[in-house]
Amino acid sequence: MQARILSLALGLAAVTLALWQPIASRAEAPEAANSQKLLAGLERIEVVPQKIVLHGRRDRVALVVTGFFAGGQLRDLTHLARYIPSSSVVACRGHVVLPQENGQASVVVEVGSQRASVPVRVSGMESQRPVSFRYEVLVALTKYQCNSGACHGSPSGKGGFRLSLRAYDPKLDWMTLTREVYNRRTNVFRPEASLLLQKPVMEVAHGGGKRLDRRDVGYELLRLWVAQGMPADPPKQPECVRLEVYPKKRRLIAPAQEQQLRVMAHFSDGSARDVTHLADYSSSEEAVAEVDPRGRVRFSTKGEVAVLVRYLEYMETAHLSYLKPDPNFRWTNPTVRNLVDEHVFAKLRELEIPLSPPVSDAEFVRRVHLDLVGRLPTVEETLAFLNDPKADKRARLIDRLLDSEEFAKFWALKWADLLRVNNKHMSPQGVYKVQQWLIRAMRDNMPYDQFVAALLGSTGSTLANPPAAYYRAAKDVNDCTETTMQVFLGVRIQCAKCHNHPFERWTQDNYYGIAAFFNRVGRKRIPNSDEMLIYVTRKGEVTQPRTGQQMKPWLPLAGSVEPAPEEDRRQRFIAWLRQPDNPFFARMAVNRLWGHVFGRGIVEPVDDFRDSNPPSNPALLDALAREFVRSGYDRKHLLRLILNSRTYQTSSEPLPGNEQDVKYFSHYQPRMIQAEPLLDAVCQVTGVPEKFPGLPAGVRAVELPSPDVKHAFLKVFGQPAREMACQCERASDANLSQALQMINGDLVHAKLRHGSNRFRRAVKQGRSNEQIVEELYLAAYSRRPSPLERKAALEYIASQKERLQALEDLYWAVLNSKEFLFQH
Repeated sequence: MQARILSLALGLAAVTLALWQPIASRAEAPEAANSQKLLAGLERIEVVPQKIVLHGRRDRVALVVTGFFAGGQLRDLTHLARYIPSSSVVACRGHVVLPQENGQASVVVEVGSQRASVPVRVSGMESQRPVSFRYEVLVALTKYQCNSGACHGSPSGKGGFRLSLRAYDPKLDWMTLTREVYNRRTNVFRPEASLLLQKPVMEVAHGGGKRLDRRDVGYELLRLWVAQGMPADPPKQPECVRLEVYPKKRRLIAPAQEQQLRVMAHFSDGSARDVTHLADYSSSEEAVAEVDPRGRVRFSTKGEVAVLVRYLEYMETAHLSYLKPDPNFRWTNPTVRNLVDEHVFAKLRELEIPLSPPVSDAEFVRRVHLDLVGRLPTVEETLAFLNDPKADKRARLIDRLLDSEEFAKFWALKWADLLRVNNKHMSPQGVYKVQQWLIRAMRDNMPYDQFVAALLGSTGSTLANPPAAYYRAAKDVNDCTETTMQVFLGVRIQCAKCHNHPFERWTQDNYYGIAAFFNRVGRKRIPNSDEMLIYVTRKGEVTQPRTGQQMKPWLPLAGSVEPAPEEDRRQRFIAWLRQPDNPFFARMAVNRLWGHVFGRGIVEPVDDFRDSNPPSNPALLDALAREFVRSGYDRKHLLRLILNSRTYQTSSEPLPGNEQDVKYFSHYQPRMIQAEPLLDAVCQVTGVPEKFPGLPAGVRAVELPSPDVKHAFLKVFGQPAREMACQCERASDANLSQALQMINGDLVHAKLRHGSNRFRRAVKQGRSNEQIVEELYLAAYSRRPSPLERKAALEYIASQKERLQALEDLYWAVLNSKEFLFQH
């Protein structure tokens, strides 16, 4: 019996082996073939670091191996190399060098026929240094997401266990872990039995699932800390001062498709420590490239990513790109009209993305009217432009629109959204005053730095000095801080109010340091009046709520400042803002202008500048910012530059090879027309203006002083309530409610049935069906109908018994078409 069982077992083993061997060889063959491709043409290798110093049992160093190839290409060969220690002083676990005993040795790195030797010196193995609570324990808890917002870092914690979000409060976390609930979470006598370790490895039920493995470095650090008696960090422990990532920037070309990162933490005593294994990594676009917990980046498609590397509140970014050359790609050498094209075309060529053809005159005249004055061109304007034979007609049209009163009113609307101009935050009289001030500022082309200074430095009556209403809408110091940073610097600092920003370098101290510039702004309502008085007091300080520390005014990247006791601190902030080399102000302004005319910013969202959300074209953004400063912060100059570029005047029709591009501007991205211009467009095409309650006849939707007008069409299509100082409040996505509003909504129905709308007037004037169809296409699409469209429309009208009903159907179909509803 036993012999038969043994025979059966051996037989099954043989079958299993036979089944697995072909699979293994098939799996290995592509890997070997890919390795051969990666190594073809290898001229030499370089290893970073070039020498290693290890002190203590827990020190480790991650090596990064770069291959240099013919033509100047660089490829990461870290995970193809062999690592051979020269003696028992060190051991190698993959590309990581670990100390074993005191002494000197070397590690030989082999890749193909290339070799490099890295000298190693090891000391301090006779003793075990205490585990740092802040720089090891909290780092491990952060890396494994134990103190994330979805876990124990949430405001209420999880399962009765609360940590500060991403370790922003080390003292509180140490007390929580060592003193709370009678220290039941740790066991110094049997560290492995600590709930702190048993739960994340799922030896005890854990709502957060498995977070750790016993082989993980994080597990060993936590176990050792508990075994050492859970010591607090000594008062004079060296502090981390900066993070360093290698490589900081690299361009990968197929067959190279991955890059190993190396991370060093630098401390106040001059020491540095390899923290590659403890750092936290995230990719800005996981659809393009993913990064594993050990810092190994793998691309899945061509493109660019920023890998954000975090070590507590310290952050650095590695910028990586990947290209798989297409032998069929040919750059067509379009004419470079200005610096916009220079930088956009350079990026497209680098990524081998073709540029779509130029936009037609019909599409251009419609596009530029919607972008600059928020309306469709009239039939007369369209025909005049289409029939103009002069080569400079586009530039002349841009100039005319920029100098128009309609431009001032439309762009005042955009700023009224950001400044929260509504009857709730301001009185109706105040709303009107602010709107008129904004229109004047746009009409007179007030330099942008002066415009912002007028808002931020304002005092006095909100009626006599409308910019002072900025502090009426921003009702307290926190609101002022957050609004100012987001609107004018593109920094969403709100998270740092309660804790260090979990994903950016902004700390709670930074938040309250900036708040110190606005803390002395006072507000006083005038009795029996809609007026408010804005003034500046000479006393008052900001206290950091967590530490109780009185905060000095603090400027990003500049540090604390010491204003004179009687000084209006806001003026210091404004002066810093207006410095030509300010890294935020001009870049944010030009990005917002770019976003208005392209539908997305170079940084998107337009007011969300952060390391983990890099610009799609940094060189373009920087060049525009420099030009903006050079021009004296002239917004019309910058718009003129952008609109005259070949980039702006590119068709919205994609080509094979650029159809997936949404951020490099290889073709114009169609987008839904915004609420107010769309309502005006419906009115203009039908020839029936809208009458708004309490406002004179002829007021366009884009001229409304406040969104308080209760208008169903505007609300459905995303008109913001102006409760947030964020462009994101204006909805831009198409939805079912919008379709229903256009298909059978009261507004469209009423205008099509109106007795004196465009087509009913045309019928009364005796115009032919062909003339009416052509006028409709010119009014709605800024073009004449194609022969096929003309034929279909005329045949439909002729087939119907009721001519007016047929024309109404035709107008309804055009108003519901994508070509009408979208800007393209």
